[in-house]
Amino acid sequence: MNNNTIVLTGGGTAGHVSLNEAIIPELIKKKYDIHYIGSYNGIEKTIIGDKFPNIPYHPISNGKLRRYFSIKNFSDPFKVLYGTMQAITVLKKVKPSVVFSKGGFVSVPVVLAAKLSNIPVVIHESDLTPGLANKIASSFAEHIFTVFEETIKHLPANKASSIGAILRPDLFHGDEKIAEQLTGFDASKETIIVMGGSQGSAKINEVIKQNIEQLTKRFQVIHLCGKGNKDELLVGKPNYIAFEYVTNELPHLMKISNYVISRAGSNSIFEFLELKKPMLLIPLSVHASRGDQVLNAKYFEKKGFATILEEEDLTATTFMDSFNRLVDEKEEMIDRMFEVNASKTPEQFVDLLLTYQK
Repeated sequence: MNNNTIVLTGGGTAGHVSLNEAIIPELIKKKYDIHYIGSYNGIEKTIIGDKFPNIPYHPISNGKLRRYFSIKNFSDPFKVLYGTMQAITVLKKVKPSVVFSKGGFVSVPVVLAAKLSNIPVVIHESDLTPGLANKIASSFAEHIFTVFEETIKHLPANKASSIGAILRPDLFHGDEKIAEQLTGFDASKETIIVMGGSQGSAKINEVIKQNIEQLTKRFQVIHLCGKGNKDELLVGKPNYIAFEYVTNELPHLMKISNYVISRAGSNSIFEFLELKKPMLLIPLSVHASRGDQVLNAKYFEKKGFATILEEEDLTATTFMDSFNRLVDEKEEMIDRMFEVNASKTPEQFVDLLLTYQK
């Protein structure tokens, strides 16, 4: 094995890529040869390719793992098998000393390939309960790191440990002046940032549109609406600006934001916590997911870091009621946020990760 080579995997959503995105600069500093294994057309290919064009990206086949009946359940295992064979070929070629997986369906063939190739695997699980991909992969891993202490009871206890969230350091270096240039806003005025996840959210976008007059009377609104979701009728509206998707701009936009309206992916909400941003969380419904975001959001609500509005209850009226409650509770929420330190730096995490290399 090459002690200066590492393979990263994970994809399907931005949440399954963001930690890899955060640790790559630290691995580069340590002079590691980094390779990424992902799907052919997943968001991981775009994010890694755009931000780190010099990192070799190896696409493989992957099948979706489902807890429910689907005719595709009969064909997708063959995709996973083919993806595993492809991953074995990559691993034999690059000879990494360790494989790090952030989860998502594409990670399963890679973890299986690493196990068959006798290469240690380290997994990171950021949600309160592990996703199906990580649950399967955990059997083949050397170690599983979790964000939440409660997650350990769902995993093999002898090889799981809670280390808190790992946050991208660039998020803490936002510049108000750059944000003003990006938005045309005044950084001294109260600002809301709205985000519906990497693909956007039609329901969140709709309630923002329904309440835009009321919101922009008092607040400036930065709306991350998702690719292809920009509403041309709102373009140019005072105190409102929409971006389909942002990457390097996000730290600057977060810098001038006083409130966050968001889904409840674990990576994101811990970033908001560390940035001391009061948040209204609208988790992805249990009808559209396995319910992990609902659990994440309820955990944060219980801790006093967030206000929750479940998607089933989302209307123009309930949205404004919930947001107004967030505004009223802002100061107490920020005070509670300053009482916790639930994160590690990418540098600290990389040092932990590399202790498992062969």
